[in-house]
Amino acid sequence: MKNLFRFALSALALIAFTIPAIAYPDVAKDHWAAKQIEILTEKGVIVGYPDGTFKPDENVSRAEFASMAIKALGQEHTTVAQPVKFTDIEPGFWAYDSIQKALYFDLISCPPEGQPFRPDDTVTRAESISVAVNALTTEQISDFKAKEVLSKKFTDVKEVPEWFVIPAGKAEILDMLVTAPSQDKKKIEANRPATRAEVCAILYNMMEQAKLNPNAKLAEAMRKKTGEGYVVENAFVQGSVGTIPAGSIIPVKLSKYISSQSSQPGEIYSAYAPENYVTKDKYILIYKGSSLKGQLLDVRSGKWFVRNGVLVLDNSLITTNNDQTVEFAGVGEVTKDRNWFMKIVRATLKGEKLNVEPEGVVYMKLLKPIKVDLTNGWIF
Repeated sequence: MKNLFRFALSALALIAFTIPAIAYPDVAKDHWAAKQIEILTEKGVIVGYPDGTFKPDENVSRAEFASMAIKALGQEHTTVAQPVKFTDIEPGFWAYDSIQKALYFDLISCPPEGQPFRPDDTVTRAESISVAVNALTTEQISDFKAKEVLSKKFTDVKEVPEWFVIPAGKAEILDMLVTAPSQDKKKIEANRPATRAEVCAILYNMMEQAKLNPNAKLAEAMRKKTGEGYVVENAFVQGSVGTIPAGSIIPVKLSKYISSQSSQPGEIYSAYAPENYVTKDKYILIYKGSSLKGQLLDVRSGKWFVRNGVLVLDNSLITTNNDQTVEFAGVGEVTKDRNWFMKIVRATLKGEKLNVEPEGVVYMKLLKPIKVDLTNGWIF
């Protein structure tokens, strides 16, 4: 039975860890945007259809694109204090928060109060590319310069909307003006609805460029987050990535009672981080409240003159404040602090009973390293 529980939980961990990497049957490995589609799927920015397909040539609504853009930039948990009112979306609309965040981060222009957003209209190439450019700090160029840059490659510059000329010029300078191989490479086709594959390529370019030159508001939001908490002594930082090495010790609080006398091997437990786990420099690695799940690996009751109780926890998963569930392998053994007298008693007479009350703390030893994006808490 114990092995059955272990197998089931291990399978759950494997599924949770690998689901995002599932290949789409309608996206061949040599598809021009296969790499971008795979990476954005892994990051939870995009999802496929219920039948498992991706449909790369379908279109994307303006609401869907706003949601994707915010997720690509890792800003889905940002709070907007003063939302803008639209005539066609209410606070209960599924993408309302993402649209407000896109406005806050200057990804889209703020229209006059009370104007429609048109959430169900398809997003055009001009709209999607301009969002990608707006996410960045770029060199200022004139309308004349933009047209000059675009005219060297494209034949439909005169058809480009005036508002999109400069963003298009910047996109071309940054090699971000995506053109699918199936389309005429000599045309920008600014007003054509963007396909799902094109959107993935545009968002991927934006995501990579924003790591280097985000706009001012994004730069503030994307800085490494700091705070107080439990210091993981041997954790280290490289750039914006923090690493908790294997062997690190972290405290977790259990959600229910466990005991060497009544619990069973294979029993599932849940726990959570009682405080932030931070580096010595106070960079937050794991946020307070992140939930953990595992099973009791070894449970043996304490018996007089036979043995002291044994209670060992085997952790498998963590669900972060980003609603990301990934593998988090660790083991924790419940022990009691003893004075010298009790050490002698337990060594000779044995019989010690072990238990942890709800909200009780157990210290876990990580079995595998964990890498975290310190700007948004995403575990790689």
